[in-house]
Amino acid sequence: MSTYSIGIDLGGTNLRIAAYGADWTRFEAITLPTRVLDGPGAVLDDMCGAVKQLIAVYGGREKLVGVGVGSPGPLELPSGRLLEPPNLPGFEGLELKTELESRLRLPVFVECDANAAALAECHAGAGKSSGYQSLCMLTLGTGVGSGIILNGHVWHGFNGMGGEAGHVPVYHDGLPCGCGTRGCLEQYASATAIARAGQHVVLAKQNGNGSVTARSLAEAALAGDPDAKQVYKGVGEALGIGLASLVSTLNMPLYVIGGGVVAAWDLFAPAMFAELERGSYVYRLSKPADPFVLEAGRTNVVAAELGSDSGLLGAAMLPFFHSLNS
Repeated sequence: MSTYSIGIDLGGTNLRIAAYGADWTRFEAITLPTRVLDGPGAVLDDMCGAVKQLIAVYGGREKLVGVGVGSPGPLELPSGRLLEPPNLPGFEGLELKTELESRLRLPVFVECDANAAALAECHAGAGKSSGYQSLCMLTLGTGVGSGIILNGHVWHGFNGMGGEAGHVPVYHDGLPCGCGTRGCLEQYASATAIARAGQHVVLAKQNGNGSVTARSLAEAALAGDPDAKQVYKGVGEALGIGLASLVSTLNMPLYVIGGGVVAAWDLFAPAMFAELERGSYVYRLSKPADPFVLEAGRTNVVAAELGSDSGLLGAAMLPFFHSLNS
């Protein structure tokens, strides 16, 4: 009997659950809205219902090794307890691992969502294709997450909160952040931040309904709207400042940018590379001849290869990695 796992990607907007085989082939996925306003109990119910639905389909012919969850941070690990996640208000103190194991009667492994995405990119995405087993990843979605992989394994810090680069200030006295700090990278480079900035440009009037998203703003920028282009230039500048700190501190060979916002790579990458070169002498000393082309032995910054599936696949990898290391 072959083995499979179930991964859960807990997002501030969407909840995704999927079954994966040991070769990282996805069998089936379920997507639901994350009922944040209904509280943790409702979200746990949705998770467990979807897991049981997948087990009913695959449990008879495949052996389940466990359930992995990628959750917004900060998290206390390995206990799987949510601390004060800015994008999940009301979920403070939720014992996510304990609650799921109690309901499902299955082994559950909880990881920060950005760590899960970084793990997937390392073993099945940009890290695998480039030959690197150490990387740092930034995920640009509802918020900005980050994960650090050293020699193929997640680096957690001493209590599981390592790699919270999305909540490092890039502009002192900048915009207030849900984490309680001001000027965090998340307030300038997330899809939420881009949509907020877009409300102040003429695109809102062009749409007629005043609704702006990161995607619609990118479409306007690609069509030549100068205000929309300026917003994405600002995204690139903020990312460049954040990356400059990471490059100078970590000296990794590979930095991966993922999440939904990366679809607008061509709009923000030029400003990102310019700011990164300005802000980090380590990068200046080790940059590729062409920053848009990966070069061995240099400091490379690339777009993620797995797209929106990285966090989901990374969550599904967790039970397999645990079984290998136990």
